[in-house]
Amino acid sequence: MPSTMLQEPKMTQDRAIELEAARLPIPAADPSPATEPGPPKIQSVPALLVDHVTKRFNVSRKKPPVTAIADVPLRLERGSTIGILGANGSGKSTLIRLVSGLLTIDEGRVEVFGHDIEREEMAVKRLINRVSVDAAFFKKLSPMENLLFAARLYGVEIGLARQEAVRITGRLGIAEKRLGRPLEQMSRGMQQKVAIARALLTSPTLLLLDEPTTGLDPRSKLEVQTFIEEIRESHDASIVLTTHDLEEAERLCEEIVVLNDGRIVAQGSPNALKRLVAERHGEAPTMHNVFMTYTGRSLDEDVEEGDPDDE
Repeated sequence: MPSTMLQEPKMTQDRAIELEAARLPIPAADPSPATEPGPPKIQSVPALLVDHVTKRFNVSRKKPPVTAIADVPLRLERGSTIGILGANGSGKSTLIRLVSGLLTIDEGRVEVFGHDIEREEMAVKRLINRVSVDAAFFKKLSPMENLLFAARLYGVEIGLARQEAVRITGRLGIAEKRLGRPLEQMSRGMQQKVAIARALLTSPTLLLLDEPTTGLDPRSKLEVQTFIEEIRESHDASIVLTTHDLEEAERLCEEIVVLNDGRIVAQGSPNALKRLVAERHGEAPTMHNVFMTYTGRSLDEDVEEGDPDDE
């Protein structure tokens, strides 16, 4: 059944032209003559469909609501990775929380593999898992105990969960002998690796990674990035990644969305976006210049006081 086609968000004509120019080019048609006209192609159901979603927060009775996400459309195909870039307070984490069902949607809708996240909540929860920069654990318990607890919640058989926990944590650079120690004795970087292992343990088909490598040392960051690539290839996982690391986004993502003040201001492949800032704005073709051109802000710029999305 054909998927619902998204309409572009309201914007100026110049911005619409720039967004369109940044998108992936349409492949050239096959020059060889067609023999017989075949049946029309049916577009597959996307891994994630964000249909013009808006989210507002009430911060004070005396002030109007703050719009954290404004009329955002997004489509992620199966097996692909999309990166979401934005300065602190741009709406990145709010968008991830909306997709994961942790926040209610004010306007629009979200579907995960064709399931509406509000009407089919349990079906969606079986398909997704989320890694956040502030992952919560039972700190007195060991990594293995935390991982097995999560596995039971998702109905994973304990014996299999234990084997997978050892394999995944080992691939992330955590020695098996450390899996029995209290989690509170591990560094923040090591705890973040356990959070990633916990998300991967349930083999989610849609993986939401909210700044997964924040706080990791360079070697650990590289291990995690490599493992994310392997998961995408071996498990056909679809991934949404928010990150402050422009090199990470360029390495892991086929498509990148730049958010500013809750709106999409640029979207396309890394190469298309870099080419656009070079051709239209005369800047060097780098992701840093892409980000600065379309937001005018630094990635770590402080949010304004009262902004509810303090990423």
